[in-house]
Amino acid sequence: MNKLTVQDVDLKGKKVIMRADFNVPLDNQRNTTDTRRIQAVLPTMQYILKQKPAKLILMSHLGRPKGEVIEDDRLTPVAKELKKLLGEDVLKLNDCIGDEVKAAIKNSSERVILLENLRFHKGETKNDPEFSKQLASLADIYVNDAFGTAHRAHASTEGITHYLTSVAGFLLKKELDFLGKAIHNPEKPFVVVLGGAKVSDKILLIENLIKKADAIIIGGGMAYTFLKSQGENVGNSICENDKLELAKDLLEKAKKSRVDIALPTDHVIVKNFEKPEEKRTVDKIPNGWLAVDIGPKTCAAFKEILSKAKTVVWNGPMGVFENDAFAKGTREIAEYLAGLKNVTTIIGGGDSAAAVTKFGLDSKMTHISTGGGASLELLEGKELPGIVALTDQEKVCRK
Repeated sequence: MNKLTVQDVDLKGKKVIMRADFNVPLDNQRNTTDTRRIQAVLPTMQYILKQKPAKLILMSHLGRPKGEVIEDDRLTPVAKELKKLLGEDVLKLNDCIGDEVKAAIKNSSERVILLENLRFHKGETKNDPEFSKQLASLADIYVNDAFGTAHRAHASTEGITHYLTSVAGFLLKKELDFLGKAIHNPEKPFVVVLGGAKVSDKILLIENLIKKADAIIIGGGMAYTFLKSQGENVGNSICENDKLELAKDLLEKAKKSRVDIALPTDHVIVKNFEKPEEKRTVDKIPNGWLAVDIGPKTCAAFKEILSKAKTVVWNGPMGVFENDAFAKGTREIAEYLAGLKNVTTIIGGGDSAAAVTKFGLDSKMTHISTGGGASLELLEGKELPGIVALTDQEKVCRK
């Protein structure tokens, strides 16, 4: 990575403003139900505080308030968790810009300050220069450790970098190190596991990875568009009929590039999602039935491909894993990946990360991305605005 990191700049006595992703789930009592996103940036916050800055000013969004003040989207529950995890007082403000905010930061006895939800202002998602400038005026140095929003050119991810020296936090660097290596220099054989509902969501990803992977495994709903493109009956399974030619074309491209694309050969099917007890496993899907998971033959075939891998990237579940009755295929692939030795296993955020977490396998994967959309765009070969905007190493002398 050719961008400055938080270790490359002198933070002592400086006001540091840090973009984090504190968009955490809350229960009806406004308590956090999952603090992993906060814990993921804990090393960066702890490092900054050890450097004795004047202030550490934290900012994030929560929910989708769309430029309006929504009481249920205030960051107060996050402040409580930060206080616990950091072991020091956190001043939570009721806005993120303005004279009152500046005065509160200047006069606070607390070292850690949490600004209010950025998306209470329309200027955040519009990347409004004036809003960006006001955020930048609060600090001397900007740190981005919010990989989950790095694919958005927002005021707090891209706009602010025009006014401050801008560096990556540890989480952002880790994401780029793992995902970047997987794309540009993976240890071979490199196997990609793709799932999820739609081919259209993964077109660019598949096209990019055909040039790089040794094998691509396709499960989940998207597999049925590929199977139908090959003349197979898919019954009522999810299928994008307007993408059949595209699927055929992708299979042809893979063949020309000598990349094996593996598709399901047997399927767990139901007539009705609401009646999982009527599920059955078949090689051929009859009319009126729909596939909800990969079958045991497919699991065995996919594991055989994975057994030869040295690098695996997984993006998308093998079936409707949210329902335990249809989760077996996704669970088996996750457990198999978790048991592989001397293999780099990268889980690409979103539903894949949710599945691995559901099965209690988080700690057994090499890296679980914190950004579904951001990791997908990076794997597609796109540049992420929030990363491109950070200060290049050659532009600033190291401390």
